[in-house]
Amino acid sequence: MMPTILITTDYLTPGDEVDTYLTGLGFTTRHDPMRGPRRPEHLVAALAGAEGALIANEPMSEQVLRQVPSLRAIVRTGVGYDSVDVAAAERLGISVSNLPGINANAVAEYTIALLLAQARSLIPMAAGVAAGSWPRTDGHELRGKTLGLIGRGAVAQHVAPLAAAFGMTVLCTGDLPAPVVRVALDTLLCDSDFVSVHTALTPLTRHLIDAAALARMKPGAHLINTARGPIVDETALAAAVRSGRLAGAALDVVDVEPLPADSILRGIDGIAVYSHMAGQTAEARLAAGMEGARELVAALDGRPAHSLTERKEPA
Repeated sequence: MMPTILITTDYLTPGDEVDTYLTGLGFTTRHDPMRGPRRPEHLVAALAGAEGALIANEPMSEQVLRQVPSLRAIVRTGVGYDSVDVAAAERLGISVSNLPGINANAVAEYTIALLLAQARSLIPMAAGVAAGSWPRTDGHELRGKTLGLIGRGAVAQHVAPLAAAFGMTVLCTGDLPAPVVRVALDTLLCDSDFVSVHTALTPLTRHLIDAAALARMKPGAHLINTARGPIVDETALAAAVRSGRLAGAALDVVDVEPLPADSILRGIDGIAVYSHMAGQTAEARLAAGMEGARELVAALDGRPAHSLTERKEPA
């Protein structure tokens, strides 16, 4: 009997290309889309009997993993995997994979869109027209401005040439091909008109952009975050924008998603919060779904291409 695979990524549905691929190989699929927070006991129930899981941002804690002895492989249909306790999975003999670079082009294009939206105040302009006024505030051009990229992964590599095509000077905290200039983080913060976050969330990068980092940014600069919410200290960011020291921020990711009604980020002119959609294009979704399914099949066969763990006997 072929293994059962749980699919929680919300854009993957019964009968689609991914489902057809997996069932065509003889797997049994079970769809339980994640469209908001899910309690551990609900996730355990959804995973019951599954040997493989194709997941969104499910909280795969050690508490959950220990209650699903059938589970042998997890594949995250994206790049980030901070919702998975990889160390616990490794101890339990569960393979964990992500899909590095799978949506890099989509996120890069989205990043440029956020730069333009911030530079030209597109969100407040449209809101003003919708409210019955006719705002005519001057915006700013990207040409001649400096973009600082925090991180040097696939997304940063795609953003750099797009920004250069707009005539921007591009700085980066890591090595990227010319004309990108590598600089220290302090220099990047001081010299950039736009700072864009493209690094993974780790214990070292949590609140990397804190009050001190925001204070080092150029007055009137904008912050863009399409990486992970906790990299930015939201309280410090709100204070920096409210005070007028920073012009604003465009955040596709936040600490708690969906954004709580009482979030400190609400109601601040200059801060625009989006719904974690940077990688969500039809093209990127199809690529992530199919690549994720192929990776899961390979992982269940003991040959994952993008494993974050080394297979060990369960603890």
